[in-house]
Amino acid sequence: MLTQTTTRVLEPDDLHAALAVLDREPVANAFVAARVRVAGLDPWRLGGEMWGWYEDGVLTSLCYAGANLVPICATPRAVRAFADRARRAGRRCSSIVGPAEPTAALWRLLEPHWGPARDVRPRQPLMVTDRMPDDVEPDPLVRRIRKDEMETILPACVAMFTEEVGVSPLAGDGGLLYQARVAELVATGRSFARVDEEGRVVFKAEIGAATPQACQIQGVWVAPEYRGRGHAAPGMAAVLRYALRDVAPVASLYVNDFNTPARAAYRRVGFREAGTFMSVLF
Repeated sequence: MLTQTTTRVLEPDDLHAALAVLDREPVANAFVAARVRVAGLDPWRLGGEMWGWYEDGVLTSLCYAGANLVPICATPRAVRAFADRARRAGRRCSSIVGPAEPTAALWRLLEPHWGPARDVRPRQPLMVTDRMPDDVEPDPLVRRIRKDEMETILPACVAMFTEEVGVSPLAGDGGLLYQARVAELVATGRSFARVDEEGRVVFKAEIGAATPQACQIQGVWVAPEYRGRGHAAPGMAAVLRYALRDVAPVASLYVNDFNTPARAAYRRVGFREAGTFMSVLF
């Protein structure tokens, strides 16, 4: 039994306690919770370590340290402890992302050692909904992408990622990990698109993280030549219908505050702001 404030790498036997922390904020924590529910806490399967912060022997805060560094239900004391561990380990992640307040505090402590960042996005509204819109008809041509359509959907996914993040997901390992993730979403029926008569993607989105409590819509993209033609809201309504019917009772997403058209489309479909995320990109 841990009897003082301390931080340590969690082990598989800590799964129940970790899930209890993740379930305190099921929408905000959906990304990490989904990984933990599938992979447990073994670092090799999880793709990173899960750090735990204990107060008087009780696990109260977490930090996922993998491709992303993600503070979870992190108190100010936990943030300081996580920052100290991250500083000693050295930067291994491509981003820090999570609820804005602890993420900003974590970055303030790490920036002198890890900075400068390639980009900092301090305000990314977290938006949620648990119902279909009354006044937006789902696009009937938005459908699940089939396993034999990888060559159709992958270029759109790469274009979206590059536009959103500022670097190509094909850099580094040649895109092997990214292609595997896209293939996984297609195989599990969580990749959706409208494809025109010539086989070009008009609109696309994925249901990424998913738990019994909530799921997260990601990768929303309209092809540049189709923008301004009213595809976004009906497309989102179609994906939302799949999400609420087949995956979880609550759907969420987070969006850059400067992306005014996207925020307007999400509001039209019924998403409301329920918090703020922050991302630091390296």
